[in-house]
Amino acid sequence: MTTEADTALPTPKDSVRRAAPAERRAALALLIRAARSEIGLLRAAVPWLVLAALLEALGPMLGKAFIDRHLLPRDGQLLPIAGLLGGAWLASCAASWLRYLQLLNLAGLAMRSVQRIRERVYGHVLRLPMAYFDRAIIGQIVSRVTNDTEAVKTLYVQVMFVLLDSLIMLVGMVAAMAWLDWRLMLIVALLIPAVAGIVWIYQRLSAPAVARSRAARSEINAQAAESIAGMAAIQASVAEGRFRERFAAVNQAHYRARQDELRANAWLLRPALDFLNVAMIGAVIAAFGLRQHGGALGAAEVGVLYAFVSYIARVVEPLIQITMQFSQLQQAVVAAARVNTLLDEAEVPSAAAGSGVSEGRICVRALNFGYLPGRTVLHDVSLDIEPGRFIGIVGHTGSGKSTLLSLLLRFYEAPPGSLFIDGVAPAEMGDEAFRRAVGLVPQDPFLLAASARENIAMGRPLDASAIEIAARAAGAHALIERLPQGYETPLGEGGARLAVGEKQLIALARALAGRPRILLLDEATSHIDSETEGVVQRALLALHGQVTVLAVAHRLSTIREADEIVVFHHGRIVERGTHAQLMDIADGRYQRLVLLQQLESDENP
Repeated sequence: MTTEADTALPTPKDSVRRAAPAERRAALALLIRAARSEIGLLRAAVPWLVLAALLEALGPMLGKAFIDRHLLPRDGQLLPIAGLLGGAWLASCAASWLRYLQLLNLAGLAMRSVQRIRERVYGHVLRLPMAYFDRAIIGQIVSRVTNDTEAVKTLYVQVMFVLLDSLIMLVGMVAAMAWLDWRLMLIVALLIPAVAGIVWIYQRLSAPAVARSRAARSEINAQAAESIAGMAAIQASVAEGRFRERFAAVNQAHYRARQDELRANAWLLRPALDFLNVAMIGAVIAAFGLRQHGGALGAAEVGVLYAFVSYIARVVEPLIQITMQFSQLQQAVVAAARVNTLLDEAEVPSAAAGSGVSEGRICVRALNFGYLPGRTVLHDVSLDIEPGRFIGIVGHTGSGKSTLLSLLLRFYEAPPGSLFIDGVAPAEMGDEAFRRAVGLVPQDPFLLAASARENIAMGRPLDASAIEIAARAAGAHALIERLPQGYETPLGEGGARLAVGEKQLIALARALAGRPRILLLDEATSHIDSETEGVVQRALLALHGQVTVLAVAHRLSTIREADEIVVFHHGRIVERGTHAQLMDIADGRYQRLVLLQQLESDENP
């Protein structure tokens, strides 16, 4: 049976396990798809980098010619010497300029690719089912959308350019050495398998450390976001010390992972390759010395020695650059794998354009539903709600009230044949038409750090008149008019400038601005004062006959005037009727709820 632990986000140890070859291949496929539209730019960059490598290889050739033709014979003709030195300088400048231009091109490719990946990830998150967010940690999702997608940029700017340029340079230098002296070139070629061995060892040592580092960084973001969001509760509980210790433990894990990564870098990157560079130069000089003494290798020109020493530096430097990029490559691949894991989460199935909600008739037939297998929340629930009716839903916490609203909102999929709106299953309705026709006022309204107008419009193309009509219908117009800038007043993050009841009025206005056929209220009056509750009640009564209203209410006075009140208990409907009818049921559950609230009200006037 699935448990919450089974569906939790990956831990740092999980992330190390996820960095397996299959995940790496999937991550690289993600990167390739992101850059697919830029493949023409990559193809265009290769010839220019080849030309840059040829120009780079030309320098030592010109130096060899200078030594053999002018320096050793003591030939001091200024014009040929100036031509050789000038040609070497111009070749070097041209090669550097070509690399600079291609780096700019690849940087543009990187920015566009990361832009596409980030937009794709964010769009995917918006389409994930609510069940995913029940188990997800918001800080980790934010880290994937921001930090991990940004790390992918490294692949294009640093890794891709350096690898492409270095490989072309390496081939060019080896070809130039083979043209000069293929036997000395074979000595230098021994450097390549040695470097490959170092890269293999480095990858084996650094990959787990990189995965742990990125996972710990994600956990740091998650804990910071969680703590800041719940700062009031943390300080009220005097829990600052405990949260600081928990954060310090994750931070220490991140520090250790980075230390392991840095140790691998310190031992196996530049120092090891610098040692190989010195060893290779020594080997070439020794071979050259044997030739000069008439050994088995024969004679050689001094200019060849200069060219080979120059080429070795140019061969080793690309190898060093390639090897040093493996750290960045590993981080980019791990980051992309984490993004790919998020993208693998199944989205809410997108319904094709179909019928919308025209009347607002709701039919529930023998509905049984549970969030997890074997744990049913709603048992054999049946309801018939005519269009324009005002239905109140009450019951103790955990009785299934909000679950029914979640099914009506398509946050979760109802079993086939158990839920219909206007005779059609919600899953068969067009997404846009359905969302436009069903409005929600949640218990804790979400407000943007934007103006009152933007919070009501919520990105919809509504004019000022439509926004004001919705605000008046919700009883929020007078409140908004009292704000310093009226409808243009910024409400602050989470509506910080408003009281809880005022936030609910804005949320109600937002729901009404869409002119819904069905309006769902989920404990929308549980945290507001009596005066604001009266405003909400009048707004709901004004909608009678026009909009089908389902109001889940903890404060029973909110739904006192409802056409019908449905009482839930342990996922079952146990009573239903008007307020007066339910109060006539001796020792009924609704009657007990009302009397209990009256008693609480008398004790806390």
